Amino acid sequence: MFAGRMMDYPLTLTHFLERARTYHARCEIVTQNPDRTCSRATYADLHRRAAKLAHALTRLGVGPGDRVATLSWNHARHLELYLAVPAMGAVLHTLNLRLHPNELAYIAAHAEDKVVVVDRSLLPLFRKFAPQVRCIRRVIVIGDDGPVDSDGLDYEALLAPEPDHVDFPRLDERSAAMVCYTSGTTGNPKGVVYSHRSLVLHTLVSCMHDTLGFRDRDVVLPVVPMFHAAAWGLPYSAVATGARIVLPGPHLDPASLLDLMARERVTFAAGVPTIWLGILALLDEHPERWDLSAMRAMVIGGAAAPPALIDGFLSRHGLVVTHAWGMTETNPLGTVAHVRSTLDLDAAASLDTRASQGYAVPFIEQRHVGPDDRPLPWDGATMGELEVRGPWVAASYLGGEGEDRFTKDGWFKTGDVVTIDADGYMRIADRTKDVIKSGGEWISSVAIENALMSHPAVLEAAVFAARHPTWGERPLAAVVLRQGQTASKDELCAHLEPRFAKYWLPDDFLFLDRIPRTSTGKFLKSKLRDEFGDLLEKRASG
Repeated sequence: MFAGRMMDYPLTLTHFLERARTYHARCEIVTQNPDRTCSRATYADLHRRAAKLAHALTRLGVGPGDRVATLSWNHARHLELYLAVPAMGAVLHTLNLRLHPNELAYIAAHAEDKVVVVDRSLLPLFRKFAPQVRCIRRVIVIGDDGPVDSDGLDYEALLAPEPDHVDFPRLDERSAAMVCYTSGTTGNPKGVVYSHRSLVLHTLVSCMHDTLGFRDRDVVLPVVPMFHAAAWGLPYSAVATGARIVLPGPHLDPASLLDLMARERVTFAAGVPTIWLGILALLDEHPERWDLSAMRAMVIGGAAAPPALIDGFLSRHGLVVTHAWGMTETNPLGTVAHVRSTLDLDAAASLDTRASQGYAVPFIEQRHVGPDDRPLPWDGATMGELEVRGPWVAASYLGGEGEDRFTKDGWFKTGDVVTIDADGYMRIADRTKDVIKSGGEWISSVAIENALMSHPAVLEAAVFAARHPTWGERPLAAVVLRQGQTASKDELCAHLEPRFAKYWLPDDFLFLDRIPRTSTGKFLKSKLRDEFGDLLEKRASG
């Protein structure tokens, strides 16, 4: 037996912060402010201010394990909190500013937040729920859009007198670094605790060439909010590699994002499909307005992106979309849809592969199971619930809730209904709560949505289950048409007919101005079901 062994070196976020100062001190952090001006700082500034922040929070009584909440847009101050709070041994809790005040009150109380750091522009929202949360002892206000008044401590004034150096403590890599909550579309949101170890491993794998491939020459734009699932780990990946990072602030409309991408020569951006649908529509209207030639990849996740979107960016604008899948419970990256070099595919098959959710990244295991919990074949056709496990997959929720989502043999039940093909590429057919069960057969709402959004007149489509007196459930399609375009129900039905069995075709089409969304930008099908779920029953009885 060999006597040698490796060092027991802790995998903590502190390493990324120290590395940023040592090797990437001049790397730039760009923030778009509420008034659309841009502020610029460096990674050296990030380290210096993180030290000041750690001293200030310690002076306010924040200790190991205490939760420090943020109610903030994507900006440099938020990035300081991303690094300083975990490095001092406390736990960062990012509050989703798009949730209802009652949900925010529940989450802040459930997490037992001790300190809240809030943007001045978001104080009206904070005031709506703060009185319900008794555990909050201190409020710190970032003056993002003006001077800070008496609502709380001024963030800049708090940091100003503090030393700009701190000896961060040696931490247990399995200690909590961040807590994020699910969006809570059914029941109360649930807390997922990210450890230092899980975040570091997630970052290292994300930076691999065949995952997201970050490098120091990249310019990274996290369109995905920093309050959602650690912004998919993008801030940590940028800091770890010394990539320049561009933070959009509150301006997430397509024109503002395109202006920022072109001006700052962004190479990598990531967000949910609804963001990219709007960007593609604007690019189609004004193809010469923005120079995006620096862009090497745009990652779409959070919901299934239609193939027409992926193809539209590439064929009309020469922009590569990389499809990915993950959840709050997976820290969040689980799969990436790269086309492996060993696959010999024509253009159509390549698009189909890139429109899948991809295959598992290193250290993530995937399988799908049937109603009896037995693994199903990887044949590309058999549908079942996706289960995953790995070093950055949740093993439980904060407080021990939702035990039914975790199997005895260590798998997490995602709630996604998928197929997996022989090459390991996973395709989401639906969520278990959204899959349409008609006459004993499963119908994939996602497949119908993707087909509808390939119609030139359709901007967005959401397919959902409506109750039916004979079949139990039948699909209805909510459609938003492109500006200036028209399409009839018969025309849309004819567009679908060659692709699906007759029983898959929607019983009706609802033309809406806007499809309701969740707090993270996904289509909110529960609201569509609540509003239109009895439409077919009413027709049958009337």
